[in-house]
Amino acid sequence: MSKPVWKANLHTLGLLFHFSLNPNLMSKFSSVLLSFLIGLCFLPSSSAQPNPLPPNIIVFLIDDMGLMDTSVPFLTDAEGHILTYPLNEFYQTPNMEILASQGIRFSNFYAHSVCSPSRTSMLTGQNSARHGVTNWIRSEENNSTAFGPEDWNWQGLDRNSTTLPRILQQHGYKTIHVGKAHFGPFNSPGEDPLNLGFEINIAGSSIGQPGSYLGEEGFGHTGGNKSRAVPGLEKYHGQDIFLTEALTLEAKAAITQAHEEGKPFFLNMSHYAVHAPFYSDPRFAEKYKNSDMPEKAKAYATLIEGIDKSLGDIIKHLQELGVGENTLILFLGDNGSDAPLPIEDDYSSSSPIKGKKGNHWEGGMRVPFIAAWVSTDPDEPIQQKIPIAQNTIQQQLGSIIDLFPTLLQLADIPLPDSYELDGFSLQTQFMGILDTTRTERFLNHFPHGDHRSNYFTSLVDGNWKLIYHYPIEGEPAYELFNLKKDPFETENLADSNPEQLNKMRKILAEELREKKASFPEVGGRRLELVIPD
Repeated sequence: MSKPVWKANLHTLGLLFHFSLNPNLMSKFSSVLLSFLIGLCFLPSSSAQPNPLPPNIIVFLIDDMGLMDTSVPFLTDAEGHILTYPLNEFYQTPNMEILASQGIRFSNFYAHSVCSPSRTSMLTGQNSARHGVTNWIRSEENNSTAFGPEDWNWQGLDRNSTTLPRILQQHGYKTIHVGKAHFGPFNSPGEDPLNLGFEINIAGSSIGQPGSYLGEEGFGHTGGNKSRAVPGLEKYHGQDIFLTEALTLEAKAAITQAHEEGKPFFLNMSHYAVHAPFYSDPRFAEKYKNSDMPEKAKAYATLIEGIDKSLGDIIKHLQELGVGENTLILFLGDNGSDAPLPIEDDYSSSSPIKGKKGNHWEGGMRVPFIAAWVSTDPDEPIQQKIPIAQNTIQQQLGSIIDLFPTLLQLADIPLPDSYELDGFSLQTQFMGILDTTRTERFLNHFPHGDHRSNYFTSLVDGNWKLIYHYPIEGEPAYELFNLKKDPFETENLADSNPEQLNKMRKILAEELREKKASFPEVGGRRLELVIPD
């Protein structure tokens, strides 16, 4: 910190007083120099702190990482006390633990149940029912599925889409994408993140999973699944390097470039891990070889530890560059866990939460979320302007849709005029307090088949959750849960609590109507929500 101007002015006054008592000294100074010293005395003082520079922003997004895929516990009891479960003890994520200790983690953070809807919602601040990307995007063709809506947005984002990176770029940010994109099919504008507001794209394309995690297999170009080969990493082909490490090295180089250019940066650090295929990361395999877990589960654990090492390496790099105090990290997953663990009575890799990726239960949508400054410093102006509670649990609902308005507010950038926004800024919640201005709703609309749960819409509203199953065959069906009393969805109250069921059905119908949602179709008939009189 430089000395305040008023201190420098007082020092100058002292020099002048000293000169006035020494005529011989005074005569040696020209009138020009004397005028300069007098002028310094009357420089305006600066009692207010200068406006801090815009924060650097990193979204550290992990593919298919669920709430329990970490040693950091996120679940709490009714009083807000943290609870640790066996899966927390299996995984090793020490850098996530450090990040959580210096920031805030959300125990009820939601994403859509599959990847493309979540990723599109993150970039647009809109629910999938509104932007229309309601299923994961198959690169080669429209995968609406047998009874899915014909008008769903399978082409994804394009050059005209309002996106978070485009707005940040327009306001002076260097925007960087590293890793999985999955914003549009092959030969569409959304296939290339450069069309969506990113200035730099490293390894991002239409593909939703890597052809291989191994540099020796060219990340799919020379081995593995060649139809899903990772682009743009040719310099690592043939090397003994894991994909997670290669992406980390590229991200560090892009950060250095932005720093040297003197620009604030937005990095979408979007790892292909921990998506299938479940290659074992050899750097960590020794730690898990004696575990009783299945072999694929042990490989999955090495993928988890690999992304944790990436987090630690990037944090260390930012600190070495001296920008840790001005850099914000948001760490999250894009949908529920897909860890290769057995499913028993609908409980699996998200246990004790019910379900996993693609399911209509909480395990399909609850994801880890941590917000923290890379290096905490309470005297740093930007951290005073944007305070984040440390080692704190936020139990109020948040979602991936909230990132768009949150990051624009933190960067002091206004929202686009007349933009249809579904998310809420999380800045108040980052302080560990309740934001009474937001709703506590999350709509997950999946009018498609061919996944773990098919043709459904779910709505969380406060303590209540409603699931509607579209009548592809037979009658429509409902599930109703009180998440406060029954967080693991063991008791369906749809029959025993008709009053609450009807209340939730009306809210769900209004949500779908307001967002102009698409619906499943049978024999050319749209299966819109049925609400009995």
